Amino acid sequence: MKKKILIVDDDPRNIFALRLTLQARGFKVVSATNAMTALQLLQDDPTETLVLMDMMMPEMDGYEAVGKIRDNAVTAAVPVIAVTAQAMPEDREKCLDAGAQDYVTKPIDVDRLIEAIEKLS
Repeated sequence: MKKKILIVDDDPRNIFALRLTLQARGFKVVSATNAMTALQLLQDDPTETLVLMDMMMPEMDGYEAVGKIRDNAVTAAVPVIAVTAQAMPEDREKCLDAGAQDYVTKPIDVDRLIEAIEKLS
């Protein structure tokens, strides 16, 4: 069985496009339009979940959200892939330093994303 993917993005268009792409590849997809909802979803059921975390969101950004995932005993081991429009080398390091295991840039290269997901599955 493939992992459940939690897409966290404040733009519903990004969620829609990623949902279609990932469901077509057999993944179960759930989504949240903000970090607080995502954290609650993970707290409720972290099993077999991988998170695609938009790093630039209002209220609580992805960096803070990943930190909270890592600091929580229930969710600390959940794999996180940072998703961001920030494409400079220092941005990648910032995402990894925050606790993400991998990093993909927008616009998303689907093959690169699937490769990252499979690496963490």
